[in-house]
Amino acid sequence: AQDGPLKLVASVASFFVSRIDLLVDSLLEQLIHRAGAKSEMEAALRGKVAVASAKVAYQMYQELFFSNRFRSLALRGAHPQRLLWASTSTKNPSYSDVKYVEALIGPGTINTVSLQTLNAYRDHGHPASRLEKGMTEAHQVLDRLAEIGINLEEVAQQLEDDGIEKFVLAFDRLMDTLEKKRAETFREPVDRQTLHNRQSF
Repeated sequence: AQDGPLKLVASVASFFVSRIDLLVDSLLEQLIHRAGAKSEMEAALRGKVAVASAKVAYQMYQELFFSNRFRSLALRGAHPQRLLWASTSTKNPSYSDVKYVEALIGPGTINTVSLQTLNAYRDHGHPASRLEKGMTEAHQVLDRLAEIGINLEEVAQQLEDDGIEKFVLAFDRLMDTLEKKRAETFREPVDRQTLHNRQSF
C-alpha cells in the first residue's frame, strides 16, 4: 500500500507433516478398537492423512501464488511464500523411513530432514516430483476422515497448541541455560587494579 520494495520480503510457511499421522493414527486406532470387524475404512486411512493434507495445502498454495492478484505483485518483485515441510522423519517404524520425503517433492517447497532421514533417502530414495500427483485420492482421504467423525481442524488446532507449547518450553530452557552461563561468567569480582592495568596497556 505504501509502494515499498517487495523484493526484500521472503518467508516460508512451516507445515509439520509426520505429527499429523501420529495423532490421527491414534484416533483411528480408538475407532478401530470400538468398531471391531467393521473398521475397514478406519484401517485404510492409517498413515495417509498427513501426505493427503500436505498435497491439499500445496494445491491451495498454487491457487494463491499463481493467481492474478499475486501475479501483479510478482511483477513488482514479490516472492511467493514457500511451503516448508517440517517433521519429515517417520515416527511409525512400520512406515517407510523416507515416506514424507518421497511423497512431498515439488516446486517451490523446502524439506527439512534429519541426518538419519537424509542418509536413508540417499541410500534408497527415488527422486521424482510427486507432490501434484494423486490429488483425487488426497481429497478422498480427507473426505473419508470427516465421514468417520474425525475433525481435521480440531486435529490441526491440537497439533498447533502442542507445537507452540514445545517451542515455548525449548525457548525457556535455552534462556535458562544462557542466564546460568552469564551468571557463571561474571560471578568473580573484577579486580579494579588489574582492569586499570589492562586499560593502560
